Amino acid sequence: MKGLFIIFFTSLFYFTVLNLSTAADTLAASQSIVSSDTLVSSSQSFELGLFSTGNSRAWYLGIWYRNFPDIVVWVANRENPLADSYGAMMLSKNGSLVLLDQMNGTIWSSSPSKEAEDPVAQLLETGNLVVVDKAVTSSESYIWQSFEFPSDTLLPGMRLRLNFKTGPNQFLTSWKNASDPSLGLYTYKIDHLVLPQLVLAQGSKKEFRSGPWNGLRFTGLPVSSNEILKPSYVYNTNELYYIYEANDNSIITRLKLTETGEMQRLVLNKGSTEWGVMYTLQNDRCDNYGECGANSICKINRTPICECLQGFVPKSQQEWEVLNRTSGCKRETLLDCQQGEGFLKFQNMKLPDLLDFSVNNSMSFKECEAECLKNCSCVAYAKSNMSSGGIGCLMWFGELIDMREFVDEVSDQDLYIRMPASELGNSTSQKDKRVVLISVISAASVLLFLGLLCRCIVLNKRAKRKVSRSSKEDIELPLFDFHTIEIGTNYFSWQNKLGEGGFGPVYKANLRKEELVAVKRLSRGSGQGLEEFRNEVTMIANLQHRNLVKLLGCCIEGEERMLIYEYMPNKSLDFFIFDQNRKKLLNWQKRFDIIMGIARGLLYLHQDSRLRIIHRDLKSSNILLDRDLIPKISDFGIARIFEHDQTEGKTKRVIGTHGYMSPEYTIDGKFSVKSDVFSFGVLLLEIVSSRKNTGFNQPDHNHNLLGHAWLLWNNNKGLELIDPCLEYSYVDNEVLRCIQVGLLCVQKLPTDRPAMSSAVFMLCNEGATLPEPKEPGFFTERSSIDNKTLTGGARSHTGLTLTISTLEAR
Repeated sequence: MKGLFIIFFTSLFYFTVLNLSTAADTLAASQSIVSSDTLVSSSQSFELGLFSTGNSRAWYLGIWYRNFPDIVVWVANRENPLADSYGAMMLSKNGSLVLLDQMNGTIWSSSPSKEAEDPVAQLLETGNLVVVDKAVTSSESYIWQSFEFPSDTLLPGMRLRLNFKTGPNQFLTSWKNASDPSLGLYTYKIDHLVLPQLVLAQGSKKEFRSGPWNGLRFTGLPVSSNEILKPSYVYNTNELYYIYEANDNSIITRLKLTETGEMQRLVLNKGSTEWGVMYTLQNDRCDNYGECGANSICKINRTPICECLQGFVPKSQQEWEVLNRTSGCKRETLLDCQQGEGFLKFQNMKLPDLLDFSVNNSMSFKECEAECLKNCSCVAYAKSNMSSGGIGCLMWFGELIDMREFVDEVSDQDLYIRMPASELGNSTSQKDKRVVLISVISAASVLLFLGLLCRCIVLNKRAKRKVSRSSKEDIELPLFDFHTIEIGTNYFSWQNKLGEGGFGPVYKANLRKEELVAVKRLSRGSGQGLEEFRNEVTMIANLQHRNLVKLLGCCIEGEERMLIYEYMPNKSLDFFIFDQNRKKLLNWQKRFDIIMGIARGLLYLHQDSRLRIIHRDLKSSNILLDRDLIPKISDFGIARIFEHDQTEGKTKRVIGTHGYMSPEYTIDGKFSVKSDVFSFGVLLLEIVSSRKNTGFNQPDHNHNLLGHAWLLWNNNKGLELIDPCLEYSYVDNEVLRCIQVGLLCVQKLPTDRPAMSSAVFMLCNEGATLPEPKEPGFFTERSSIDNKTLTGGARSHTGLTLTISTLEAR
């Protein structure tokens, strides 16, 4: 009896508030649609209402093609279905759409960007459900729209978007199965901030990627799709998004991510009753991500389909013989940056994945080739922009992953891969003759060049000066005139000041030909002096890595000591992650890229550089970000050189930054590669959480950030550490792996911490088995006094009192 009363009351309520024809496309404030009532777009293309699927008893609010009711393109309450068909969607007076069950409980509601005075909801002919405020006359008056919350279908005019300011990121998520529209295993989204590409993934594992946008299209998508589609992407300070429109009005098209992880382009000729599959992104085995491993090309018309690049051989011949090619290929002859190296052209290519790369959109194609050739780490290059005359340079460093050759259509995308001289001479006899001729001409040119160079050295010898006479080897750098720097910095004006560190203030300067540089000026009151100045010059002049800041020169006049660096337009990492608004500009993928960049730079310092460097002051303010947000480790003033057989150093003058220094360095003055690893671990946890280790406060305990992360990890609540602003961009397993690596790096004992090579491996490999972290350093709750004096001088840690002669906090 009670149930009948509820149904009767609910039906009476619906009848009272409903004043709507099922053919209407609009819904006014306080109106509702219930049960079988629907909204229908003006030209009858789309319909909105309640539906159920398959054998499921659950009901959902969604949008479908009116002539194809089984093709649902949007679902509102994916994770919270109605138990039955007794539901109602109504528009509140403030402009919020609300889905109610028969007990008037809220099942789902929209979140309008602002409250409306006179709201109305409308289902547009595009399939977009929008809420507008009739009291606002602006054409951009949507206060909410379903297009900002895609399900598994991308319609024309809908965006895949990275939103840098407000609102959610937009990407497709598959249904769980054909009868359950809740979130499935697969996503399809924009993968890269600097050079966008589309990626289909299962969790954090890439299944397919489109290849980077080249100004006209995504390099790995079929060229034929452009016959009916007009794709484009927009990149500005607010957002980056991909969008497409149909070129032919007689064709209806949609992009669907299936529950089995297939991305299908479907088309329908107007008047037809059957949809056709124009293409599936995973159309053949070569579309599978990394099918042939590194440095190998997938050729679908060959048997076998995987082929090592010229000059490369399988890493595991045994695996290749049993048709397992995922281990990829390695160079038969290693590159040594010697004269004679050049490039082989590979046509109609899907460009390699953007794992370790750089892009310069203002560089010509010839300049791109020259830049790659002079950079010993550059292994391949291509045009980054095929529009506007092909201006733009894309270069790869490291292994080349996920390449394929297109054979049935011309993609106009060429890739140039670096080869040793021996491989360039193996192509054809004609090419041999050409190489000999070029060699003769080159030899003559080199002799002429050397003569001119000697002349230039004599003329410019006065313009260079040895800046480190106390070091084991003299290093020469371009010497900048003080007056030139003074003018370039507008006489060191505060408007040009970028910041200040232990060395002194840093200024932006415009020295020549509109070239911006950063000038670090040694302050007379600086805690550092000439020793640190010479140390930094000695260190960084010998280091070359894309994740280390580049030293351009110095200035020595009287008591003035200045270092001139490449200018970093995006300042430092702490400028972003610790600011409530700017941190939203760094989504999870970009943060992960920054983490990997820092890790690779630190690995180079510890293992791969000619000098083995211990940085000793790795922190967020010393991670600079270039125009493309690529991280650069900076500030080598207190760094130390180790002999390659040296494992540890000791000092009585402990210089560093509270919160980043390891226990053994803070307490005993001992430093090693493991003290840098500790700093990296702190930095990693700060990047994940957007919170500082120093000054960290939590209501339920007095631990620092490291202790807080450790407590969450032990309680299986690791994901609670992540910054809430990353909610729509992160992948659970990837974040948890980063947190676990961070905790491994900040373990109390140096012997327990991984080397940077192991840290990089664990971060890069989803399948790697990671050990459980032990207790972090300084895992002791602070007293209230400690909290207030956290940034003060020497104090006790974990029951021990510092006995170092000097401790300088920076």
